[in-house]
Amino acid sequence: MCLDENTLRFLSRYLQVFFSVLPLLLTQPLFAQTPVERSWTVLRAGLSEKNTENRTAAVRVLGLLLNDPAAPELAANALADEKPEVRAAAADALGQMNARSAAPKLAATILGGEKDVGVVLSCARAMVALGDHRGYSVYYAVLTGERKTGGSLLDEQKKMLTDPKKMAEFGFEQGIGYIPFAGIGYGGFKMLTKDDVSPVRAAAARVLSKDHDPKSEQALVKAASDKSWIVRIAALESLAMRGDPKVTPEIVARLDNDKEVVRYTAAGAIIRLSEIKTQPVSTNKHPK
Repeated sequence: MCLDENTLRFLSRYLQVFFSVLPLLLTQPLFAQTPVERSWTVLRAGLSEKNTENRTAAVRVLGLLLNDPAAPELAANALADEKPEVRAAAADALGQMNARSAAPKLAATILGGEKDVGVVLSCARAMVALGDHRGYSVYYAVLTGERKTGGSLLDEQKKMLTDPKKMAEFGFEQGIGYIPFAGIGYGGFKMLTKDDVSPVRAAAARVLSKDHDPKSEQALVKAASDKSWIVRIAALESLAMRGDPKVTPEIVARLDNDKEVVRYTAAGAIIRLSEIKTQPVSTNKHPK
């Protein structure tokens, strides 16, 4: 087929224009991104950052995405990150977004030999938030030094959960440390600067107030006579909040404790439990 001169001239000009704009077409999106699409582009870039601090920040932000189907998978993938800061942020994000399907993976992270206390406690906290009571086992171990199922912790795990530097760093930075402000005064704060482990063990005792397992109740009873008065008052408060009057005889001895705040806390716990014990039983099973 032969083309006339005008057609050839048109095709030549068309090809010149096409090839002149081709580089621009290859470097620009065919359609402008919406704000949401652009946001995902920014966030995914953060999740792939080489800088640990930036990557941690991006993972933590996933916790804001409560209804996005992609967020749980991205956070769960970050549980395998090489940096503990990122793994801890991933666990926290899963708890915040209520990603119940991630509970098995959080448990697997703990049982898989995780060596960083921050990651272990973040996973436990997330599991509790997701309604998985296995998370309480970690707090039980922090308080007692033993597995909830019986037997001692592995030496490596015990060392991790009693390392003052690690516990203090994670406990106070993440707000898990327990500071009983009421009535302790300067002496209490001075003591806290010397003892980094007790506030975190006390925090574990407070978490166990919501665990209905009888083993946790017995652990709290034992902790009510702990060598650390901070742990003692946390355990007494937890026993009071659990609302089981049967532990009252175990608390009475604490009324003679040499630490005033412990005596006061024991007194408050006994009074609270006595009120529960003396409450009249309602015969109306179907109140209107």
